[in-house]
Amino acid sequence: MVSNAKTFTGCRAPSVLSWLIKVNIMRNPEEKQVILVVDDAPENVELLNLILEHDYTVKAALSGEKALEIAFDLENQPDLILLDVMMPGMDGYEVCRQLKISDHTRKIPVIFVTALTELTDERRGFEAGSVDYITKPIVAATLRARVKTHLALYDQNRYLEEKVRERTNELAHTQDVTIIGFATLAEFRNQETGAHIMRTQQYVRILAQYLGGHPKYAAALNRENIDLLYKSAPLHDIGKIAVPDRILLKPGELTPNEFEEMKRHVVYGRDAILRAERALGDVKSSFLNIAKEIAYTHHEKWDGSGYPEGLAGEAIPLSGRLMALADVYDALVSQRVYKNAYSHEEAVKLIISQSGRQFDPDLIDAFVELEQVFRNISDEIRDPENQQFIRI
Repeated sequence: MVSNAKTFTGCRAPSVLSWLIKVNIMRNPEEKQVILVVDDAPENVELLNLILEHDYTVKAALSGEKALEIAFDLENQPDLILLDVMMPGMDGYEVCRQLKISDHTRKIPVIFVTALTELTDERRGFEAGSVDYITKPIVAATLRARVKTHLALYDQNRYLEEKVRERTNELAHTQDVTIIGFATLAEFRNQETGAHIMRTQQYVRILAQYLGGHPKYAAALNRENIDLLYKSAPLHDIGKIAVPDRILLKPGELTPNEFEEMKRHVVYGRDAILRAERALGDVKSSFLNIAKEIAYTHHEKWDGSGYPEGLAGEAIPLSGRLMALADVYDALVSQRVYKNAYSHEEAVKLIISQSGRQFDPDLIDAFVELEQVFRNISDEIRDPENQQFIRI
């Protein structure tokens, strides 16, 4: 057993400690788990190293500030931290609190190793976020057992989190593939491909990213929402699956009655996604909600002359306004059954002329800044030659 004093009788600060501090040991070829020992007394650090070095790689810090520096090295983080309480400057409780408020370090198990034996001290340790509290004098076998137990729990938690992450990624990938598959059905009528889907996805994303840098849109267009917009965009014309071929594939101008039927595709798309939402019951899906907005409102116009509801201005969801501009640009520069392709310059001029009429003026300002990026996307994601085209 070891004295609970800060200095251990008969112990010197030998070269082992200097080596620990100077080299800040990295994982060795055997990939031993890494223990960070934090104590301002070199003798205590050396003792803990002697107890643990056979089974673990030991790093050392003689202050709370140094401990945080080591813990926040994301490439070489410790697997567990043994932390003293009484240290000059930042004490152990504060070090633990700092570790637990950061997403980068909060999961690292912390065990207090201290001479403070009062129950109130122990309670403060657990309140700060530690997983265990060991008081001096230290029993080597007890220390090894507790370290081993908490490392095993930490490894198990990391393994389970990794499995959940893998499963989540797998499900997300499956969802993305399914979305593209269903969306392409709307574009695949009579040999159509999904190039329009891929291009409009990219247009929506770059517009959203640009606007997200403006204070007015920063909250609505954060990284998560931009990702949802990108994934939802392919479903904007899913309702065209229900439009008869005689209308969808008709060359030339539609009759008034045919155009009314064509406009119904936004309702068909909304209703299809709405049924998917209802199938989830009480589970709410941000993705489906945005997809529904896009499908239903991407033909609304800023001045209220669009369809299906004649919404105007900011009453039109931002998702629908973004999709509208992306969809129209792609329609203009692409060949269709009823028209030849416009040049990029012609399309840009026409879209800018519709600022405050068909399109949100803020989106037009963004489009002017990004029009060359639009052109590059259009050039890179081309429709196949000899393709038969539909009406979009």
